[in-house]
Amino acid sequence: MDILVFKAALAAYLFSALGYIASLLVKRVHVARIATWLLAAAFVIHAGALVLRFMAIGRAPVVGLHDMHSLIAWIMTGVYLAFQFKTKTRVLGVFVAPVAFLVMVTASAGLGGTVTASPKLEHSLVTIHVILSLAGEALFVLAALAGLMYLIQDKRIKEKKISRFSRFLPPLTDLDRINELCLLWGFPLLTLGVLTGSIWARVVWGSAWQWDAKMIWTLLAWVIFALLLHQRLAIGWRGRKAALYSVAALLVLLLTFVMEKSFFTTVHRFL
Repeated sequence: MDILVFKAALAAYLFSALGYIASLLVKRVHVARIATWLLAAAFVIHAGALVLRFMAIGRAPVVGLHDMHSLIAWIMTGVYLAFQFKTKTRVLGVFVAPVAFLVMVTASAGLGGTVTASPKLEHSLVTIHVILSLAGEALFVLAALAGLMYLIQDKRIKEKKISRFSRFLPPLTDLDRINELCLLWGFPLLTLGVLTGSIWARVVWGSAWQWDAKMIWTLLAWVIFALLLHQRLAIGWRGRKAALYSVAALLVLLLTFVMEKSFFTTVHRFL
């Protein structure tokens, strides 16, 4: 049953992604609004799939390729929807919906399989750690997307290339504010995710810190976003500089993920 509901969620993500892309082509707000409601429907259906998955395997679905990628897509969508309904800015959905769909496609590669998890991974702290960390990283992705849109809009304005696409994008001040809010919300969530992971490591291994590739790269990413947030709040970075560094920080985060997965052995291989 969880497989059937998962496929229904996958279809809803696809229709939402197509709707957002269509809204860019036809430049109609009502099309973007429909795409948003489709994405909300995908999120709800996906939540049902996760609940059924939990019931089927008897633990939180946070271990293995299918479960992790499915959870990433769901959390990223939920974070975006919460942010969208608060700010009324739908344009980020043009990026979020297609990415969520593609992540769901990768999750479908392990559809129907079950990973045998160590009893250590069934601790509630593991679930909390994963959810908080992914929520924080999802907000950093939104911050970078807002930063990227800022750079595009700023360049078009300076070059006086105001097109219909430019009018579809939010004002620069709104994009800058979105970038700041995502950093303000994402950093505490990632920090709490790191802390809960450290507590769990202390319980399991007797030490809150391990010289593990995933931990080292995550700490590096945490420091980079901490510096970016400091520059925004203490130094007063705004506009183009903040947007540029947000995009660069996300690229570093993605690079650490690729490096850790490709070249290092880590205790996080179960993810």
